[in-house]
Amino acid sequence: MKTIDPQDTKTAEVHALLLGAIAPRPIAFASTTDSAGNVNLSPFSFFNVFSAKPPILVFSPARRVRDNTSKHTLENVLETREVVINIANYDIVEQMSLASTEYDRGINEFVKSGLTPEASVLVQPPRVKEAPVAFECKVNDVISLGPEGGAGNLVICEVLLMHVNENVLDLEGKIDPYKLDAVARMGGDYYLRATGDCIFELPKPVRNKGVGIDLLPEFIRNSSLLTGNNLARLGNTEVIPSEAEVEAFKSDPLVKYTLSKYKSDSIGLRQELELLGKKLLEDNQVEQAWKVLLLSDKL
Repeated sequence: MKTIDPQDTKTAEVHALLLGAIAPRPIAFASTTDSAGNVNLSPFSFFNVFSAKPPILVFSPARRVRDNTSKHTLENVLETREVVINIANYDIVEQMSLASTEYDRGINEFVKSGLTPEASVLVQPPRVKEAPVAFECKVNDVISLGPEGGAGNLVICEVLLMHVNENVLDLEGKIDPYKLDAVARMGGDYYLRATGDCIFELPKPVRNKGVGIDLLPEFIRNSSLLTGNNLARLGNTEVIPSEAEVEAFKSDPLVKYTLSKYKSDSIGLRQELELLGKKLLEDNQVEQAWKVLLLSDKL
């Protein structure tokens, strides 16, 4: 058994060990606004429910380990004392992950992630329309746990209204865990899915900021074959392949075969290339998927 003293260990190492061991953790997908009304959306896995009467949820936007700066969500709840805590499920997990990208203050992560803001009833921050459950909250208190990088800030939220999609309810009006299809955080890049194979791996957004779903080519955003998760994986790309790289990819054996097989059927060819792009995305071959999809629009 290896014994580790947090006082004698780098904060980043302690952080990794804590998150790797204390898992799975539920995720608070928090939407907030600043005093000027600018919207922010970000997930936090230091989160849970702590009371039913009053209904209290607590999440913690920790100070960044690398530079000891605070997160926009924390700044917003201190300004406005309001938050909506959305519950993300597997259908939107990659869009939620994309929203965790550290975009500059004032950038709307709803737009970057392709999720839909829906007006709340009692608080200013919008809720995520695609989320199966959302809690409109007032912030009762914010407790700082320290001034150093890695220190948490307990945001104590009282639930004012709950919104539950009826599609996740069973016949008794309770939330069906199989229909909810919830996700939770493990350590590193790992997540847990509450149904099916449970644990899956999802690459984190690139630190230098992906382009976001809003900047994807229109024909990709409007594809009937690509899901929100597919689009989020593309939106996590920092640099889109050049025309020369796309043209060169025609020599790939599978692409070459597809081009030959459907050379007399332009509609069928485009559909097959989109299907191939989707398969490559699901196999995490994102650069190749980009080239295939861009090639489908050039034919």
